[in-house]
Amino acid sequence: MDATTKTQTNPLKELAAYGQSPWLDYIRRDMFTTGELKRLIDEDGLKGMTSNPAIFEKAIGSEHYKNSIAQLALEKDLSAVSLYEKLAIEDIQTAADALRPVYDRTNKRDGYVSLEVSPALADDAAGTLEEARRLWTAVDRPNLMVKVPATAVGFNTIKQLISEGININVTLLFSQDAYAQVAEAYIAGLEKRAAENKELSGVASVASFFVSRIDSLVDAQIEEKLKTANGEEKSLLESLRGKVAIANAKMAYQIYEELFSGERWNKLSAKGAQTQRVLWASTGTKNPEYSDVLYVEELIGKDTVNTIPPQTWDAFRDRGKLRNSLTENVEEAKETLSNLEKVGISLQAATDKLLIDAVRLFVEPFDKMIAAVEKAIGENKK
Repeated sequence: MDATTKTQTNPLKELAAYGQSPWLDYIRRDMFTTGELKRLIDEDGLKGMTSNPAIFEKAIGSEHYKNSIAQLALEKDLSAVSLYEKLAIEDIQTAADALRPVYDRTNKRDGYVSLEVSPALADDAAGTLEEARRLWTAVDRPNLMVKVPATAVGFNTIKQLISEGININVTLLFSQDAYAQVAEAYIAGLEKRAAENKELSGVASVASFFVSRIDSLVDAQIEEKLKTANGEEKSLLESLRGKVAIANAKMAYQIYEELFSGERWNKLSAKGAQTQRVLWASTGTKNPEYSDVLYVEELIGKDTVNTIPPQTWDAFRDRGKLRNSLTENVEEAKETLSNLEKVGISLQAATDKLLIDAVRLFVEPFDKMIAAVEKAIGENKK
């Protein structure tokens, strides 16, 4: 990606004035060796990074990992999964070290790098607990966040890990109800930790609320209904295009503001606890008819994170417009979701489907990545 910045103003860096932290949804080894990561931190105000199997699958297939894979492939009985993990942990550690000054400067609020548990463990509470603890120990960096999916078995897992002082990036959130449960699990985890007289100020978490995928699914349903609609129903359907994901996100943020205030939260805050910020994920625009910075510009607000893919990062740096958009037109957002029900489209059904699909879409890139590593191992043993 191009790290060239504007000479006068940089919208990415200016997000800080609105209380939002830009994280990059990307990680690759050459970012460290070329100095690109340092430039992004210094010039664009980068405050964190996220990774997933799809990102690593693309990265590991590049030239930048060839020598490391060749060297590791010589180790006896090293499986493809173990080799991947060694590479991933090394990259996460390097990125975490580069972001450590951000972590220190922001008093542990930012500067995090995320590494997720195996997608195959999405419905395995005990397995997720074990792997999260193992990765936390293996990476051994205070500014690591372990990614845990918000599946039905995940909420108690999140509570337990937070109570143990392990930073968690709760991923695959699509519905407001699931978000509320995740925030509750975080607060309950802190309360458990407080009851054990343990330090709260070092524990951090984000709740990764996915955005653009909702519009992709709902817009497709809208288009299907438009084939037979007319009159008022047609107008209503057309008015909902590209609006549902942002409306859903705005309502989730309203839940955030409610849960992280009041007597219950204030007791934890007084002991040094920090809020679990909402992180906007899947913020690259998938529909070419929409602005390529839509899901950044419309979700700017205090105490939030936007994890931005490289292409969108460059686009927002180039022409992003800044305003406190997240708390604008909340009543209009409510009306959008109400109108969605009126036209017979269930947001709950859509978010349920997206969660199921997302778990599968995390497993498939992981399998592809392992296959790529196995191929590389084979080539190095010839």
